[in-house]
Amino acid sequence: MSRVAAGTEVCIKQLAASPELRARLRELGMGEQRRIKLLSRQANLICQVCNARFGLSEEVAESIWVEPVTRDTAPD
Repeated sequence: MSRVAAGTEVCIKQLAASPELRARLRELGMGEQRRIKLLSRQANLICQVCNARFGLSEEVAESIWVEPVTRDTAPD
């Protein structure tokens, strides 16, 4: 996720982190197959998940593997 441009909507494919961090991210709604939007790339990455905004460190963002959401995969 750390390489995604601000304003991009992505789908989480894998959480490549420690079991504790994976559990915490899932508790926050950032589990696999969840769509999120990266809002800002400053000192921390600000993303929108389920109408809530979260700040993530670069280190945590590195552990979240994503793919961009395209029109073909967007819901109707």
